[in-house]
Amino acid sequence: MKFILTLKIFIKTISLFLFLILEQHLSFLEAPSPWQCGFQVPATPIMEGIINFHNHIMFFMICVGVFVLWLIGRCLILYKSSTNLKKVDNFTHATAVEVVWTVVPAIILMVIAIPSFALLYSMDEMLDSSITLKVIGHQWYWNYEYSDYNHLKEDNSGINFDSYMLVDGPGYFRLLEVDNRVILPINTHIRVLITAADVLHSWAVPSFGVKVDACPGRLNQTTVFIKKPGIFFGQCSELCGTNHGFMPICVEAVTMFDYTSWIERKLEI
Repeated sequence: MKFILTLKIFIKTISLFLFLILEQHLSFLEAPSPWQCGFQVPATPIMEGIINFHNHIMFFMICVGVFVLWLIGRCLILYKSSTNLKKVDNFTHATAVEVVWTVVPAIILMVIAIPSFALLYSMDEMLDSSITLKVIGHQWYWNYEYSDYNHLKEDNSGINFDSYMLVDGPGYFRLLEVDNRVILPINTHIRVLITAADVLHSWAVPSFGVKVDACPGRLNQTTVFIKKPGIFFGQCSELCGTNHGFMPICVEAVTMFDYTSWIERKLEI
């Protein structure tokens, strides 16, 4: 009993020590991890739907892949010349087999396609948004404009700022941290308008399930509904020049109270 009690105290001490070390990084849990192969932690209903649909498709992919590999292996084993000395029957038609390999794939495709319709519809659906964020891609940085608050300033300038990548530093993620983060509230429907000033860019945040092209002379839009606070990272996902890899996206999701406080401070500047 004494040994078990000592072990529990030791484990709790180590856990507290690790917590104190990682405390400054806890808000960055939505960032990619080294050698990550799967999806990032979802922060929006759209991303949750994408992950669920991916898992739905993977079931059929694994089943079909295992069946095809088993069929190929069985053919190689049973019909190789060293073990099969019988004469192989030559035939050109097998109606039953042809019906099966036509109907079964069609049923599988229908089972895969039907859930995708709801997901595609929800991704393209434009709801009545409470906040509008305008994103403009430049070579090689992002410009953000909160156009809803233009009338609150005498010069109608509103809230407008550029977002540049920061150099590596303590607590920063390499090539992901910026000098001016995008501040957005949680549990709020947000409309994002995306365009570019020079060449093609793409505004993409993996945790949001958002990847929208920024085209010069064209205004694309999407909606975002963030379910939890945190700091979410993304990058330009369209080759746009020599510094394409140096224009990251950093979105900080906060409560509505913190968001309104940030807006008030910005309007006072």
